[in-house]
Amino acid sequence: MQGFHTHAADRVRSFLFGGRTHYGLLFTTVLYALLIAIGFVYLYPLLFMFVTSMKSPADLLNPLVQWVPTEFYTGNYVKAFRVLNYPNALMASIFISVAPSLFQTFVAALVGYGLARYRFWGKRLLLLLILATFIIPPQNTVIPQMLTYRDFGLLGSPLALILPAAFGQGYRSAIFILVFYQSFLSLPKVLEEAARIDGASDPRIFLTIAAPAALPAFIVSFIFSVVWYWNETFLTSVFLEGGVQTLPMQLSRFVQAYENLYPPGAVNIFDRINEAVKMSGTFLNILPLLVMYFILQRWFVESVERTGIAGE
Repeated sequence: MQGFHTHAADRVRSFLFGGRTHYGLLFTTVLYALLIAIGFVYLYPLLFMFVTSMKSPADLLNPLVQWVPTEFYTGNYVKAFRVLNYPNALMASIFISVAPSLFQTFVAALVGYGLARYRFWGKRLLLLLILATFIIPPQNTVIPQMLTYRDFGLLGSPLALILPAAFGQGYRSAIFILVFYQSFLSLPKVLEEAARIDGASDPRIFLTIAAPAALPAFIVSFIFSVVWYWNETFLTSVFLEGGVQTLPMQLSRFVQAYENLYPPGAVNIFDRINEAVKMSGTFLNILPLLVMYFILQRWFVESVERTGIAGE
């Protein structure tokens, strides 16, 4: 009888606290509760933004309407679409985000490969300087950059963002160089040495062996670069002012642009700017990034796990 009670107690203990091969009920419950809480913290702003954007003026004035609007109202999106000049601003944002990211990713891969595979004098110092460019806030160097771009006639042109990326000085290029550096260091040299014995040149080895093996680093670097260029408003407003107008730039002057299209004294009270219209404009701004993430989610997660890079 005592052995039976001991066995039953062990089973209950294993069920609650787990064992070597499985997690217990308490650990699983705490884990899922923590994941749900973290997920709620991240999803709540998006849910609140979307629900508010779907509210009609009557729903905004009704204190009983909180999370479920009384109707599927799209008027806010129609107004925000017009105020943002959405088609033109969207194409500008895609170009301003993708073009520098392509150059930045490729150049960062070249620099990272060179640092990982070749020995030369001053290599450690160069790595330290590259890291310093990431630590120094861009606000500290924006004035010299702006004066330089003005002298070359680049202000207001996308080249003000593309050219620095093409020369390894894009937005946060240092972190991508370090990602590729670590990625190439982790790759075995056997295939590269065999290809070199067979007469393959260094560019051919990089393009046919090293680059395909570092595909996760390419994917995660490109996606993070696109997101950071998309969300960057300070540098784009300084370098592109008077030229290209991206969605974040349009969103930063949303209230002024809305009142220009819908003057407060010329429209009825329901057409004046409100929180629902502002939320619609904000949601339209992040919608392309959400679509990109859902399309590339599987490859993005796998690449993050392999490279170890983390976002902000």
